[in-house]
Amino acid sequence: MELQQMRYVVAVAETRNFTRAARQCLVVQSALSHQIARLEKELGAKLFERSSRRVELTAAGAAFLPAARQALEAAERARAEVTATAGELRGRLALGAIPSVGAIDLLGTLQDFRTRHPRVQISLQIGTSGDLVDDIRQGRLDIAFLGLPADTAPRGVAARELGRGELVVVVSPTHPLAGARDIDAARLGDELFVDFPAGSAGRAQSDQAFTAAGVHREVAFEVVAVDYFVELIRRNLCIGLLPAAVVAAYPGLGIVTLRDPPRRVEYVVWGQRTPGPAAAAYLSALGVVP
Repeated sequence: MELQQMRYVVAVAETRNFTRAARQCLVVQSALSHQIARLEKELGAKLFERSSRRVELTAAGAAFLPAARQALEAAERARAEVTATAGELRGRLALGAIPSVGAIDLLGTLQDFRTRHPRVQISLQIGTSGDLVDDIRQGRLDIAFLGLPADTAPRGVAARELGRGELVVVVSPTHPLAGARDIDAARLGDELFVDFPAGSAGRAQSDQAFTAAGVHREVAFEVVAVDYFVELIRRNLCIGLLPAAVVAAYPGLGIVTLRDPPRRVEYVVWGQRTPGPAAAAYLSALGVVP
């Protein structure tokens, strides 16, 4: 069993396509297919069910995938540990973040880290808190930044709290409520809303607040990117709720404060095992000691 074979299995599992996996691994498809077939023969089990439309993991493949990821991560960590002893940090740093990080200057931290450690390969993935936690558990990400309702905490990962804040209602500057203070949620019952996708932690914060107030609201727009969120509001198509720290980055919007606003906590999280050199260095730069 070879590490390259494991890389091929992980690539096929993630892309669900042999052609795309081969392209991602910079190898011809026939070579990738041949190596996976060799591995399946060695294991005595099929890892993938192939059809004309897509590729799916078998039960054996689903059992093999986490171990393959761990083996690849261990190999990468071993290389990074060796180079770190020579005073040079290498390897990879895979980060994930919700689109509305407000407790830190995320891009600023990336810029500083790249300046200090130019040989570390940095990647950034934007997603929902739930998906990011799953990616941490599965080893697809090293570190992630989450935003959760105040009564919820990350599970199955190591975590440190970065900050707490209240959500404010964001409206067009020409909206009749612009600048209002300490209003009840009931006054917003007739408004159209933009919000994050249903089921996400970002959406839950707002849903819980309106449910607790006994107010039904209509979410007409579901978006992931904060820029779209804000632009829909700026064009007076709807209103929405965002953390006050995030709204500060978008001047010219109307802000309305609620009497009993939703509250959220931002966390930085990582795997429960000791972070590798690159992840440990990044956490240290944040003032977090794993």
